[in-house]
Amino acid sequence: MLKDRYLAAPIAEDLVRKMVFLAGPRQIGKTTLARTLIGARFKETAYFNWDNKQQRRQLMAAQWPGDAELIILDELHKYKSWKRFVKGQYDALKEKYKFLVTGSARLDIFRKGGDSLQGRYHHYRLHPFSLAETLGFEARLEPFQEIPIAPAPPGDELGVLERFGGFPEPLLSQNERTLRRWHNDRNERLFREDIRDVEMIRDLGRMKLLGDMLPGKVGALLSVNAVREDLEVSHRAASRWLDILESFYYHFRIYPYARGAVRSLKKEPKLYLWDWSEVEAEPARFENLVASHLLKLVHWLQDREGHKARLCFLRDAAKREVDFLVVVDEKPWFAVEVKTQDEQVSPGLRYFRERMKIPFSYQVLKKAGVDRLVDGVRVISANKFLVALR
Repeated sequence: MLKDRYLAAPIAEDLVRKMVFLAGPRQIGKTTLARTLIGARFKETAYFNWDNKQQRRQLMAAQWPGDAELIILDELHKYKSWKRFVKGQYDALKEKYKFLVTGSARLDIFRKGGDSLQGRYHHYRLHPFSLAETLGFEARLEPFQEIPIAPAPPGDELGVLERFGGFPEPLLSQNERTLRRWHNDRNERLFREDIRDVEMIRDLGRMKLLGDMLPGKVGALLSVNAVREDLEVSHRAASRWLDILESFYYHFRIYPYARGAVRSLKKEPKLYLWDWSEVEAEPARFENLVASHLLKLVHWLQDREGHKARLCFLRDAAKREVDFLVVVDEKPWFAVEVKTQDEQVSPGLRYFRERMKIPFSYQVLKKAGVDRLVDGVRVISANKFLVALR
């Protein structure tokens, strides 16, 4: 049985002072996390889901129970004027109620109309289970300090996580049939319900084809023009659909680092899925898993710690490349190259480490039992490296 999610305590702490917006993919566990606050941290709460007709009526009438301490508003972003509504309720009732707003689309991008909510809320993004969270480890990382590597955990938790992904239902079941059915149901509801409720899409069927294509593009440079040609749609439509799918946490893109001694000539991003278990090719799936762990760390640094952090990759005109670079305050902290078996240090990693004076560099292998330092690069097994992250 999986324990409370890693954001439960920070959210409860922040609710004392402000509203909290909690976003993340469909079925990532936002509602479950919100409900864990009931009883454990707040004696009385009231839960309202926008998709429930009766609860929607109560919500719009602001019929909050008098004895409630916490008001949970789920999927409120589907209401066009949600920002103005929640601002009014918070400003009028913040001394009496705490407000937690959850949604499966980015609650920080719907900025059309209404007054600004700036200064009234903290925003969190809930990620899939990582190796550290699955094992109950709480890593303590500080920017520009070396990653605190510990002994490798026993068992094959990493293999299970790679195969079934980090979403609670398939991870808990560890059943191939459950995984397949869960993929079908989640993706169908994403396109037919979530996106349709918020966005006007004329050709939803072709947009669904785009979703079917994206697992095969994981880890590669993403060309919108190539996507446009494959789908036989306009560049504008392909670009907009990619943006919408990203806003609903289906995929994420990372961009080349273009600052300092090395400047990339390529502007195209690399694409990864929030649910890496959809990726069929083993090397790409493993790279996606590592990317997701690093993004979770970056979002923690942004949302909880307040750092200006981002996840990038490195690539120059000579096509030297490093898979990932974690940047804080526009300064490189550590670089990561992902390999399945190859223990020989990547020439690209060696080159960029020396040229950019990157403090720490890691070559992360799927192969177990590896941990050695080679010319300033730590070649290390993924189960040791990933468990040291968030």
